Amino acid sequence: MKVLLDTNIIIHREASKIYNLDIGQLFNWLDKLKYDKYIHPLTIQELNRFKDPDSLKTMNIKIESYNQLKHQAPLSDTIKQISQQVDSQENDLNDTQILNEVFENRVDILISEDKKILTKAKLLGINDRVFRIETFLEKVTAENPQLVKHKVLAVKKIDFAEVDLKDSFFDSFRNDYTPFDKWFNSKAEQPCYVCYSENKLTAFLYIKIEKAGEESYSEITPIFKPKKRLKIGTLKVTGNGYKIGERFLKTIFDNALLFKVEEIYVTIFDKRPEQEQLIEMLEEWGFKKYGIKTTQNGDELVYVREFSKNLPVNIENPKLTFPFFSRETDKYLIRIEPQYHTELFPDSINTREDKAKYIENEPHRNRISKVYISHSQDRNLKSGDIALIYRIGEKSPKTYSSTVTTICIVESVKDNFKDFDDFFNSCNRRTMISKLDLKTKWWDKFPEYKPFVINFLYAHSLPTPKPTLGDLIKLKIFADPMSLTKGFTKLTNEQFNDLINFAYSKK
Repeated sequence: MKVLLDTNIIIHREASKIYNLDIGQLFNWLDKLKYDKYIHPLTIQELNRFKDPDSLKTMNIKIESYNQLKHQAPLSDTIKQISQQVDSQENDLNDTQILNEVFENRVDILISEDKKILTKAKLLGINDRVFRIETFLEKVTAENPQLVKHKVLAVKKIDFAEVDLKDSFFDSFRNDYTPFDKWFNSKAEQPCYVCYSENKLTAFLYIKIEKAGEESYSEITPIFKPKKRLKIGTLKVTGNGYKIGERFLKTIFDNALLFKVEEIYVTIFDKRPEQEQLIEMLEEWGFKKYGIKTTQNGDELVYVREFSKNLPVNIENPKLTFPFFSRETDKYLIRIEPQYHTELFPDSINTREDKAKYIENEPHRNRISKVYISHSQDRNLKSGDIALIYRIGEKSPKTYSSTVTTICIVESVKDNFKDFDDFFNSCNRRTMISKLDLKTKWWDKFPEYKPFVINFLYAHSLPTPKPTLGDLIKLKIFADPMSLTKGFTKLTNEQFNDLINFAYSKK
């Protein structure tokens, strides 16, 4: 496998000071997988612009450890058209030339932190071969579990005082905020959310509930109106391939629902790649740039997300108004085997299951976005529809062990795949099913009738005790246990409302 490394990756890797903590993991995986590391002639030209002669000499020695592309692929009319749409500076044109090596199949994949490169890759239809460090780590971690030697423990809630403030994880905060250590110690008795890998802190989240009228917001322009808000006070996730950022977002939204806030907001600098990626993730989930917060540490961007079930729901892009959904869309009950259920929906764990089995992270567990694979003839689901997850019981009688556990929102439905690789890429990292099983048990199962994929968002876990199949029969939603033999069953509005009202009446 030939991997082309963009200039920004080489600079991060070979600089005297580490600016991106994920670089070490990236190169560790490249070595594990025995991938050939390449750099482009334009990267060498850019590195030779170092003004300091000692730094230039050191860098030239270091880049000798990489394979260098001898020839540049000529630009086709297609990539020239994309370049005209996106590029505005000389560096952008150089980046297009680097991206062109993937487009022309001179290399297999490109790893870059450049936003415009990723945008152009999507327009060219090669975004499945162009990765950020985080998405590459997520891909190889999911595809090569046998090579993961360390455990990445699930997100847990602890007090500030239980976290080692001296950890280098907090160095970036110390650089951005003064006095960060004093502020951190003042929160000693307050809760936060953390994630560890090999006893090293890899993710941290602190949230704060602010009641209407209790905060002045004098540093924010335009100034906030009085509202009950959830503030994302501190958030950092290193790219370890386990989608902790999305898991933290679920925690944020769950708390916003619990405390019935009207708005969620965060103040953030955009100085470093991990901050830019965090902003992109927030924008993907409905946060919008609101204004500026002016402090002694400089100007921070303020991002805000309205949060109310009374706001219009975005049916075409449910992420923007997640976890709220419209009751005007179609509703389905989707069957899922017990061995898959808690892997995909860890917050909806059955009371009879052993929670200790789910303390280690997996990308498919942490993602809000999940996939459901089906061969059903009914392929009429669409974005915004509601999917109730029905966990099949392991033991008889199934009327008591089978339960309705979770509310999901359909994000999209994908059908008519070009080939198995297209199908696999649509499922990968959102499911626990292995590549071999996806091929033999799903893709090849009915040669003339290929599966389709439902992408949905993990929105709400129903309260315990969860409705059983016996309850569905009593509610006259189904006549008998054999009524749920299909992969998914469409519900009427009345059936859906009766089921949800019953589930929350038992709370």
